[in-house]
Amino acid sequence: MNKQLPLLRRLGVPYTPHPDERPFLERLQTRQEGHAEVKVAALSGHESNRFFGVPLARRGIQPVWLEISNRGEGPLFFDRVYLDPNYYPPLEAALVNHFAIVKRLAGFGALAWFFLPLLVLLPLKFLGARRANRRMDEYFREHAFPIGAIAPGTTARGFVFTLLDDGTKTIQVRLLTRDTKHEFVMAVPIPGLVVDYETRPFDDLYDADSLIDCDETTLRAELTKQPRATGNRLGVREGDPANLVVIADFATILTAFGTRWDETETITLATCWKTAKAFLFGTRYRYSPVSPLYLYGRSQDFALQRTRHTINERLHLRLWLTPLRFEQKPVWVGQISRDIGVRITWRTWNLTTHRIDPDVDDARDYVLEDVLNSGHLDRMGYVEGVEVSEPQAPRRNLCADPYVTDGNRAVMILSPTTSDPKFLGWHKPNAVYCESR
Repeated sequence: MNKQLPLLRRLGVPYTPHPDERPFLERLQTRQEGHAEVKVAALSGHESNRFFGVPLARRGIQPVWLEISNRGEGPLFFDRVYLDPNYYPPLEAALVNHFAIVKRLAGFGALAWFFLPLLVLLPLKFLGARRANRRMDEYFREHAFPIGAIAPGTTARGFVFTLLDDGTKTIQVRLLTRDTKHEFVMAVPIPGLVVDYETRPFDDLYDADSLIDCDETTLRAELTKQPRATGNRLGVREGDPANLVVIADFATILTAFGTRWDETETITLATCWKTAKAFLFGTRYRYSPVSPLYLYGRSQDFALQRTRHTINERLHLRLWLTPLRFEQKPVWVGQISRDIGVRITWRTWNLTTHRIDPDVDDARDYVLEDVLNSGHLDRMGYVEGVEVSEPQAPRRNLCADPYVTDGNRAVMILSPTTSDPKFLGWHKPNAVYCESR
């Protein structure tokens, strides 16, 4: 009998999830506000494949594990759309992963003729697929986050099936009560993506004696003295302008940018091949590596990007950690530009480069307004330091693309939680700041 079971399984369609494999629970992040506590984790493609028994990541689906505890006296309502407006209900997530025998045979094309002698087994395969799909539906529904209000004194657990992200996933959880709302924003790591900043020892870049604590006046003076532009490895040629300042710890930056911006992978043969394919076929590559620019004698400490329709249409954001500290927060100087196309050049090893929008101030202000709309902007303003570049005499970056600028840097002080900013002045044109109420 035991020898017959493997044979019967082969004749049918096996569905073998592994509900006991939960390594993602070791990465749970916890936030608490009032009587509500939230724990979250996002599954990698391998983890979701093992847990659910089907390759969800291939379908662009990512399960997010949630535990919400209600320690109050009234019910809590969980807003799924706030987490992901394009989430999949559990039965839809199962449906797109259903076993389809006819579709599998069609995938073989002309080779399907070789399976003609096995047609007698097709009824068994169809019946096996139906049984496996019913099991899959029930399994997905059983492990989904429950629908309905969370009763006082209880904890709700389960998965929400969201759109796929790699690297770091920003998870937003909104809970409503009769009297108020709680909003939690967490940057959750996902194993698998090799991002550029993993090898950058932020804590070791500066020793304690070299750190400079600034008040508002000193900060402004120090920011105007920073290099006006990035450069090449040898520091003998200028690149794109250093037109951005971000003041926040690293986790807050990932949280503030996470819902709209993607991390960048390291440059390897595999990622270069992905980049080449995206370039040749005009497709997106959300995590494409970015070329190094240099400031303070080193390449960028990390980079973020925001892609549009193709790899040739994206914004590049590079940041370097400085020894400056403001209100005990690290100060980062950065560079932001918008890629708008591709052109031939002899200045790069592959004879091509991305053409940037000459109006770099537009890209600079886009970032500022984007973070403003994310709700994580605490204070903002502008300082001088880049130096004016007029349309009649533009400066050029390392690939000879021209750019013009009003000479100011956008300064953003970020908040780990949402803020309602109010503008205050530094009493000079183009140097205004805002402060949370």
